[in-house]
Amino acid sequence: MRVRDMMFMSLFAAIIGVLAIFPPIPVPVIPVPVVAQTLGIMLAGGILGAKRAGLSVLLFVFLIAVGVPLLTGGRGGLGVLVGPTGGYILSWPIAAWIIGYLTEKNIHSLTYWKLVLITTFGGVIIVNIIGVTYLSILSNLPWGPTAVSALVFLPGDVLKALIASAVIIKINQVYPLIDRGKRVTY
Repeated sequence: MRVRDMMFMSLFAAIIGVLAIFPPIPVPVIPVPVVAQTLGIMLAGGILGAKRAGLSVLLFVFLIAVGVPLLTGGRGGLGVLVGPTGGYILSWPIAAWIIGYLTEKNIHSLTYWKLVLITTFGGVIIVNIIGVTYLSILSNLPWGPTAVSALVFLPGDVLKALIASAVIIKINQVYPLIDRGKRVTY
């Protein structure tokens, strides 16, 4: 891995941490707040590509696990990962990788609306499926009602996907980090 790649991965881990400055918006029906950090997950995937985004967010989750207070509200530590928000946080590296992978595969035909679908799939649907499943198991609640309660996140998450897609398109036009010249294979 090149130093340049490590620098960008560290940069995006820091960006996700900086997004913790925005205060969490508590949701009355579920113990998981609305946070801005998922915007950083979407940005990492769409700008860095699958491998670098996944590793960048994995670094971020590792830092949380060892106690660095990088989450909204100054939280960190293993207790956060085994608490109600743990499934959402643990889904972030997967979501970043999926967004990066789909962006790489479509880099030659990437449009704003295609990118909105990609960030919504990876950053909203995948994160919520994993987060709701984890919360359902942890809380010993049926999956269906837990999923319905998580629908309150949908408007904010879709708004983040719209914003992230606009930023990703512009950055990929001006300073593309995903190599357009080579075919991405896995």
